[in-house]
Amino acid sequence: MGRPDFDLLVVGDANPDVVVTGAPRVPEFGQRERLVEAGALVLGGSGAITACGAARLGLRTAFAGRVGDDAAGAFVLDVLTRSGVDVSACVVDPGAPTALTVVLADGGDRAILTAPGCLDRLEPGDVPAALLERAAHVHVSSYFLQPRLAAGLPALFRTARAAGATTSLDTNDDPSGRWQGLDEVLPLTGVLLPNEREALAIAGRADGDLEGAVRDLAARGTTPVVKCGGDGALTIHEGAPVRVPAAPATVVDTVGAGDSFNAGLLAARLRGLPLRRALEVAVACGTLSTRAAGGTAAQPTWEEVVTP
Repeated sequence: MGRPDFDLLVVGDANPDVVVTGAPRVPEFGQRERLVEAGALVLGGSGAITACGAARLGLRTAFAGRVGDDAAGAFVLDVLTRSGVDVSACVVDPGAPTALTVVLADGGDRAILTAPGCLDRLEPGDVPAALLERAAHVHVSSYFLQPRLAAGLPALFRTARAAGATTSLDTNDDPSGRWQGLDEVLPLTGVLLPNEREALAIAGRADGDLEGAVRDLAARGTTPVVKCGGDGALTIHEGAPVRVPAAPATVVDTVGAGDSFNAGLLAARLRGLPLRRALEVAVACGTLSTRAAGGTAAQPTWEEVVTP
């Protein structure tokens, strides 16, 4: 078999983000208007931001997802295309609007409001089998926001792995708070990419023991790589925890930092870097992405990350 056409296929969510910076913790209703620091219309969706970050790092990247047949969908496809991402497999759905997210950012914290639109209509059949066969790695995002995709994800990952691809999953948040349905897919997931809160929730660790959660998740057949924000990242290798710190940074906006981390880790691993060095690259990508508002504006190039 020859070299795959794509280094990375991302399957998942894509939508516009309206990022409001300096938002009040409790918006005042009653037709009250309040001025904030800044606002921006940017590309959102964990999958879309990861795809853009990977393309920026030099990976030949394709994206498969759903957008509506509307202005928001056209915006999403335009930004992805201009970022160097192949969107030929992205479904334009005339039956539902494109998802839309409003991000209320307050320093390093944020509240996220999402109208799902066509997001929950994405299903495994939307991903062409020929495309799975043409990708070296398949990454899936926002598991809990896409129930049809989630239901068929074990079969999709089996198909990808049978074609020689490696796999990864970023579940992102579960709005229901149940964190269920992952038992079958985790053993088929090469790398699981949660943040600290998600790792604890998926592992069912109410005690807050993050290293214990990592061990529990590894025992379920995957390699967990946990994003720890300003504290860097944590994984496990040969039974021992591996931690990589983050460099100090002046943070403008943390939106999409975890997705840029994902892109960095996948780019490093696909380039054959050892685990610790791949973690260092991933942490650097996540950190550098916080230099500007939105998830994609400050995503680094490979040269920015690996040049001392």
